[in-house]
Amino acid sequence: MEENIEIITLLQSKKLLEQELNSITYGSVEIRDNDDKQYIYVHYRENGITLTKYVGEYSEDLYNLILNNSIKAKELKRQIREIDKKLKNLNYIEKILPEKVERNIDFAKRHLAETIYKQAILEGVATTFADTESIIEGGRVNNMTSDDVMKIINLKHAWEFILNKNVIISNTNFSLLCEINRIIEEGFYYSAGKIRNVPVNIGGTIWKPELPIESVIKEELEEIFNKKINDIDKAIELLLYIMKKQIFIDGNKRTSVIYSNHYLISKGKGIIAIPSELTQEFKDLLIQYYEGKDENNIKQFIKENCYMSME
Repeated sequence: MEENIEIITLLQSKKLLEQELNSITYGSVEIRDNDDKQYIYVHYRENGITLTKYVGEYSEDLYNLILNNSIKAKELKRQIREIDKKLKNLNYIEKILPEKVERNIDFAKRHLAETIYKQAILEGVATTFADTESIIEGGRVNNMTSDDVMKIINLKHAWEFILNKNVIISNTNFSLLCEINRIIEEGFYYSAGKIRNVPVNIGGTIWKPELPIESVIKEELEEIFNKKINDIDKAIELLLYIMKKQIFIDGNKRTSVIYSNHYLISKGKGIIAIPSELTQEFKDLLIQYYEGKDENNIKQFIKENCYMSME
């Protein structure tokens, strides 16, 4: 998985570089005269084909912008080539996803703002759906703390991470779990993505989780994956297990939701998100689950109220 993480990081970097490259106008400049006016065209190559694009009426600022962009484009292309070399050295081969998984990725993306909003409310973030959507789209909000904004941004990054097709085809394992938490808690804790080594208290109950042990977690995760139950029930068990185990110093609920969704989406089976209006009911059931009083109620609650099928 460590090698997969490196490949995924490289692919994400390449995607960002390509997006930046596609967002700028660059190339060999040609100035054409027409009716006493001058117009700028650029010539550039794409996939080995020489193309020409009209840019606009000539101005010194526009002309200099294109020249600067051309210098920038050379550097971006150089960085992309370097990434391609590293991917080749890692024996990376682009894989094709099953159609149902592709559709599930699209399904998750269509509900991304809604899902992140629900997760933020579950975590106690003071936000509205409109503010959450604005933050996800790169906008600015004035009525939220910087920490709450960062939590939403980190959730966006974590979802983008698991929706990368190279991540979706990776196993839903312990290394992936740690990477999700690292992204979610980036900027908050130096120990983000690492198993906690200090006790924690859970609000609303005197119950306390034991200190997590890596080998035990891996074994217990494997037991869930090997259960003779359907994929939806497995995803629910994964979600509840990680919440109760409190593996990390913080962000366990956010981590568990995204981790269980990685498993669901990789099987093409939909997504799970706790509705904002049912947050308190879910938390009450979760406390009962922590204390070992009930297990079936919360599982049924999730299946009936939190699971979103593509069909």
